[in-house]
Amino acid sequence: QVQLVESGGGLVQAGGSLRLSCAASGRIFSSSAMGWFRQAPGNEREFVAAIRWSGGSTYYADSVKGRFTISRDNAKDTVYLQMNSLQREDTAVYYCAASPPLFDSRRLIKSSEYTYWGQGTQVTVSS
Repeated sequence: QVQLVESGGGLVQAGGSLRLSCAASGRIFSSSAMGWFRQAPGNEREFVAAIRWSGGSTYYADSVKGRFTISRDNAKDTVYLQMNSLQREDTAVYYCAASPPLFDSRRLIKSSEYTYWGQGTQVTVSS
């Protein structure tokens, strides 16, 4: 079992920054991936970014490339999402997720590949 707890959401003006944290506890395999997804009202949950627990390879949705950075601190079992140049369209509930061992990078963007989910944290960007 893996437990995930997100923090760091809030209200920010357009152009501002936020850093989300996801603290993990339990067994995370080195070949697992940690992902961030988001869901806005009326929309489906969408992929934002992912990072491999071992090796640190990162993957991003086109909509956030160049603005968001995912990173991890293995010593703290924590994954971060640094969000810069925030736009109103980034407003959503952000979820952290952990996958079982996953070797095909093309599957990292699919929410169905992730087994464990946090409770979500609200990010609201105002104009």
